[in-house]
Amino acid sequence: MTFRRMALGALLAATVISSGMVIAQGDKPTIPAALEAKITGLTKEKRDFLISDPAEMFAGSYDKLFERLATKTPQEIDAYIEGMMAAVEAAKFHAKTDMAAIPLDTDNENFNGWKLRRPEGLDPKREAGPFELSYYANGRGGGVYGGGIATFAGAPVAIFPEDLVAGKVDVAIVGAPLDMGSGYRGAKGGPSAMRTQYGAGGIDMYTMVDPSKELKIVDYGDIAVDNMSTERTVAHVRERVAEIARTGAIPFIVGGDHSLEYSDVAGLADVHGKGSFGVVHFDSHYDAGKGGVHFITHGAPVYRAVKEGHVLGKNYIQVGLRGPWPEKEGFEWMRDNGVRYHAMPEIEKNGWQATMERALKEARESGKKLYVSFDVDVLDPSIVPGTGTPVPGGLTMREAIPIVRRLCAENELIGFEIVELAPVLDPTYRSALNANFIMHACLTGVAMRKKGITQPGYLSDLTTDHGQPGNGEKAAKSGKAEKVDPHFARGGRRPTT
Repeated sequence: MTFRRMALGALLAATVISSGMVIAQGDKPTIPAALEAKITGLTKEKRDFLISDPAEMFAGSYDKLFERLATKTPQEIDAYIEGMMAAVEAAKFHAKTDMAAIPLDTDNENFNGWKLRRPEGLDPKREAGPFELSYYANGRGGGVYGGGIATFAGAPVAIFPEDLVAGKVDVAIVGAPLDMGSGYRGAKGGPSAMRTQYGAGGIDMYTMVDPSKELKIVDYGDIAVDNMSTERTVAHVRERVAEIARTGAIPFIVGGDHSLEYSDVAGLADVHGKGSFGVVHFDSHYDAGKGGVHFITHGAPVYRAVKEGHVLGKNYIQVGLRGPWPEKEGFEWMRDNGVRYHAMPEIEKNGWQATMERALKEARESGKKLYVSFDVDVLDPSIVPGTGTPVPGGLTMREAIPIVRRLCAENELIGFEIVELAPVLDPTYRSALNANFIMHACLTGVAMRKKGITQPGYLSDLTTDHGQPGNGEKAAKSGKAEKVDPHFARGGRRPTT
C-alpha cells in the first residue's frame, strides 16, 4: 500500500505553538512577526510560495518550516525558497522530456499472446464440465489432499465457461498472480501457495457444514497477467471475472496484490450492474489513495471503484484500518462519500464483538448483494508474516473467521477475493494456511446459505453443547441420569454399547 501523503487540506484553526507562531483560521497561515521582518525583500511569487501547500510538504508543517527559516539570514531564506520552488517545478510533468505514457510495440505479432485463449482444436475433444486431476479414488483432489495435481480446496478443475455451465458450478476459485505492490513483493506466489497448503477444504466445526459437499466448487486456473503492466492486467482480469459471473458461478479470486479489487469489482458491476451491490473491505490500509502518478495501484482500488460508480460509497464498509495511513483527509474523504469504516481504534474502544455486530448490520441493511475483499494484512503480522506491507496490531483468526463466515452466510454473495499473500516472505507455512482458512470461512457461509442456514451467528448444537445427559436439564427431562464412563470423561473414545 502506498504511504504517499494525501493532498493537503485546510489547516487547523488558530493554534498557538511554543515558539510563539500563530496559525490563523482559514487555508493560509499567518507568518510570525520575527520571520516577517526578514522577508520584506522577497518577491510576491516567493512570498506566495512560502505559504503554499508544496512549501509545507517540505518540512511537514508550516510551524516547522517557519522555525527553520527564522534561524536564517534574509539571503539564506531567499535561497532556501528558491530551492524549494525549483524542486517543485522539476517534479512536474514536462512534455519535452517526459513520457506521458509508456509506449508499447503495437506491431509485435505477439501483442496479445500473453492472454490468448488456447484454441479448442489443439486439445482432444471432451464433454464440457469439471474434471478431476487425481487418479486416486479416495484422494479428495490433488496435491496436499491426496495425490495428483494440487488444486484450490482439492476441487476438480474447469477451464472454460462451458465447463462452469455444464457442471452447474456454485463457486469458481481463480488465481490472479499480479505482483505490482509498493512494499516487498511476492504476491504472485499467493495462488500456488494456497493450492499446496491445506485449510480450504473439509468440514467447518463451528457449523458442521462441509462446503466441499454442499457446493460445486472448481479450480478455474490462473488468469494471465502482464507483470510489466498493471493496466493491461486489470483489464483482462475484469473480463475473466465477468466471464465467471455470467455463468452463475461465484468468482473467488486469489491474488496477487490489491490492485485486483478494482478489476474484480468492475467486472462484477459489468454483470450485476453498477451500484447494485455492496463491498466489505478487510485491510490495514484504506486503499483509496488519489493524486498519484499511476491511476491503478494497490493503494487506490477503492477510490477508483467508488469514483467510477461501480460501487456506491454508502454501500462500502472498511474493517481493520490502522497504521500511519490515511491521515485526516482520508477519513474525511470516506465520510464525504458515505463510506463506513471500522478502524482498530474503534475496536480498542468498543471491543471486537460490538464492532463486528455493527459492521454485519451495516452490510445487511441495504439489502443489496455483497462482495468481500480480504487483504491478509488486516491480520496481525504474527499470524500472517507473508505479506508486503504488514502493520502490527491486527485482527486475530478468532476474530476474522466468524465475521467472514457470517458475511457470506447472511448476505447474497456475488464474489470474494483474498489478496496480498506473499509466501516468499514467510519461511513457515502459516501465512498460506491462514489464508486458506479465511477462504474456507467464506465458502462455509455460502454453503450455509444454500442449505437455508441464515440465522445470524448460527453455531452447531453438536459442537457447542456436548449433549450428554447428567445432572443437568437434559437428564431431568429424560427422567434418568446416565453414569459417565470415566475413560470417556478423560477424553477417550466412548465405548460402543
